Amino acid sequence: MDPFTADSAAPGDGPEAGEPRPEDRPARLSVGVVGAGRVGTALGAALARAGHRVVAATAVSDGSRERVAERLPGADVATPQEVVAAADLVLLTVPDDALPELAAGLVSAGVPVTGKLVMHTSGRYGYAVLDPLTRAGALPLALHPVMTFTGRPDDVNRLTGISFGVTAPEPLRPVAEALAVEMGGEPVWITEERRPLYHAALAGGANHLVTLVVEAMDLLRTAGVGEPGRMLGPLLGASLDNALRLGIDGLTGPVARGDAGTVADHVAELGRVSPEGRRAYVALARLTADRALGAGLLKPEDAERLLEALAD
Repeated sequence: MDPFTADSAAPGDGPEAGEPRPEDRPARLSVGVVGAGRVGTALGAALARAGHRVVAATAVSDGSRERVAERLPGADVATPQEVVAAADLVLLTVPDDALPELAAGLVSAGVPVTGKLVMHTSGRYGYAVLDPLTRAGALPLALHPVMTFTGRPDDVNRLTGISFGVTAPEPLRPVAEALAVEMGGEPVWITEERRPLYHAALAGGANHLVTLVVEAMDLLRTAGVGEPGRMLGPLLGASLDNALRLGIDGLTGPVARGDAGTVADHVAELGRVSPEGRRAYVALARLTADRALGAGLLKPEDAERLLEALAD
């Protein structure tokens, strides 16, 4: 989908006979990328694939310069002010904590932004973080790709079919959603006030999952398992599938069974081997018991015994 029309091919699809090439379609934008990291270069490449033209990018480190050369060929390496001045659509793909200062700094530097689409990719913020630029005449968009990026060549292909958390002023909503579609994703509308909760849910699910898996592998190694990843893979894959398909009804294990004795043994052993792991286990087991009780999977008397076993 084109930002301003609805009949463009999906990113990566070749044009049918007689159809215009992506770069020949109307309303193509010149794109600038402020922050040529993994995310910025992946999104820039996706927009280029859709027919937009990436004209400039900031790149300070050798790694970022290499990414620009590889993923955004033809883009000039320039200062943030020069990138913004050269572009119709500006991607601010910098760390979350740097975004407010960057927005204010561009305005303080006197960069002309009137009528320019300015898009950030932070999950934490909606479009209000861009208020200094909005007051100066920019058109603010928040598009957060719900995906991890490794810097590998397949990052661009990972955008296909993912969700984008989209937040924008209502008049700009069609443009924001169309850009998400052009990059291969599915736009999901998130209101400004729900943006922190949205991001907390994603970070808690994705980032803490990594921590849990790494902790489990370390404990299995301590228990003498030579290839913990091989052991955990099928189990965790099935658990994730159950959770996504069935919700709390997919829960198995000692908490779901009300097996307080087993849980007490776990807590004691973890206290000996990994006190930090014990604290995480207790917190998650309590949350699991609460959810299981609320869903009717756990009897109140079993939940009471479990909570006794999990007492500090």
